[in-house]
Amino acid sequence: MNQTLRMALSVTLILALACASPAPPTPPAAPPAATPSPLTDAELIDDIQRRTFDWFWETSNAENGLVNDRWPTQSFSSIAAVGFGLTAYGIGAERGWVTREQAAQRVLTTLRFFEQGVEGYKGFFYHFVDMKTGKRFEKVELSTIDTTLFLAGALFCQSYFDRDNDTERAIRESADRLYGSAEWTYFHERNPLISMGWTPENGLHDYDYTGYNEAMILYVLAIGSPTYPISPKAWNAYTSSYKWDTHYGQEHVVFAPLFGHQYSHVWIDFRGIKDHVMREKGIDYFENSRRATLSQQAYAIANPMKWRGYGENVWGLTACDGPLDAKLEINGVERQFWTYTARGTAPNELRDDGTLAPTAAVSSIAFAPEIAIPAARAMIETYGANLYTKYGFLDSFNATLTTPRKVQMGSIVPGVGWFDTDHLGIDQGPIVAMIENHRSGLVWETMKKNEHLRRGLRRAGFKGGWLEP
Repeated sequence: MNQTLRMALSVTLILALACASPAPPTPPAAPPAATPSPLTDAELIDDIQRRTFDWFWETSNAENGLVNDRWPTQSFSSIAAVGFGLTAYGIGAERGWVTREQAAQRVLTTLRFFEQGVEGYKGFFYHFVDMKTGKRFEKVELSTIDTTLFLAGALFCQSYFDRDNDTERAIRESADRLYGSAEWTYFHERNPLISMGWTPENGLHDYDYTGYNEAMILYVLAIGSPTYPISPKAWNAYTSSYKWDTHYGQEHVVFAPLFGHQYSHVWIDFRGIKDHVMREKGIDYFENSRRATLSQQAYAIANPMKWRGYGENVWGLTACDGPLDAKLEINGVERQFWTYTARGTAPNELRDDGTLAPTAAVSSIAFAPEIAIPAARAMIETYGANLYTKYGFLDSFNATLTTPRKVQMGSIVPGVGWFDTDHLGIDQGPIVAMIENHRSGLVWETMKKNEHLRRGLRRAGFKGGWLEP
C-alpha cells in the first residue's frame, strides 16, 4: 500500500474516532475528511508481488536456502519451489526489497547446499527433501521436472549475478556445475523421451514427459546440456502428442491446468521465436498461452457447472489445494470435491470442483494483463483477508462451500466460502516472476543472455526473434 493511501486511511480513522468522542462546545471548522483512493493497477501488482516475494524471503530456511513446499503448515521442501525462490531473489534485489549482496548470499548458500547436502542421484534431486537436512522425504521420487525447475532458477542466477566479485563468481561457477552434473541421458527408458522420475526401489518411471505441458523447459535444458545432451529428436517426439483444438472460442495447443501454460514461460520469452509446430500454426507459444488464458476466463463466464462465484473477473483453474476428497450434496446437486489436484478445462478434459487458485489468473498477467489485473483486484475486493494476507494470496478458495462442515484442508467461512490456510511455493513462484516479466521483462531478458538456454532452444529447432544474431 503506498504512503499516500496509508495517510488517507489514517486520517479517516482518526476523524471517525473523534466523532465518537464528546465534541467540544465550540469545535473549530475542519476540512472534509479525505476519501482513500483505490490502489492503481501499478500499486496493486506491486503490493501483490512484494508480499509474495516476502513469503520466499522470510519463510525459507536462510541457513541452507531450502524453500517450504507449503507454509504455515509444517512441511518438507519442494526443490521446484527452490527454483522459483532463486528467481525471486534476483527480482527482490532489482526492486530494492533486499540488497544485491543479501540476495547473492542467499543464492550462494542455496546452490552450495544443493552441491553438498541435498540428496539426489545422477545430478537430479528428490521431489521433496527435509527442510533442515536436505535428505529425501520418505519414499518420494527423484523428479526430472522438479529438478529442471530448480536448475532454471540456478541458471537465472548465473546470468543475473554477473559482477566481478567473489560471491557472484561463485554463484556462476556453482550453477554451471549443478547444470553440468545433470545426466539427462540416464532417464531414457524410452529413448528419446525423458522419464518423469526414478526411485532406488523401482528404477525409472513407466511414464515419460510428452507434450503439451510444463516440460517444454525440461527438454530445452536437456537438449542444450554441455555434458549429457539428449538428441534434438526428443523435441519432435515431445511435440508429436500435441492436441490442437478450439476451446471456448480459442484455437491453441491445449492443456487443461494453466500451470502448464506458465511454468516454462517464467524463464523463456517465447515471443517471436518458433519451433516447427508454431511455424505451421502461425503463432508462437506466448500467443498460445494467451489464448489458453482467455479460454479459461470464457469458461468461467459460461460456468457450465454453475459454481458459485465464477465470472468475468473471478476465474482460474490449475493445480492447487482443495477442501476435501468427497461427494457432497449442495443445494440438491451432488458435487465431487478434491484436495490437491490439477484442476483445469480443455476439450474432452474437465476437472473442476468450484475451487479456484489466484495464481492461475495472476500468473497469466504477462499474457493477458487486461483480464489478469481485474481478476486480482476482484478477488481481493470480494474476499479480503479471507484470501489476501501478509504474504499475498492464499493458495485457493471455493465460494460454493459456504455451510460449516468438516474439511480436510483449510476452513469454511460461513456464508462466504472455503479458503485454504496455506501458501504453496510452486504457486507463489510464478506470481513473483510473471508479474516481473509483465513489469520489466527482467527474467526473460536475463535468460536471453544464458548460453545454455540459447543452445537448447536452437538445437530444438527454435528460430526467429531474439534468437537470431
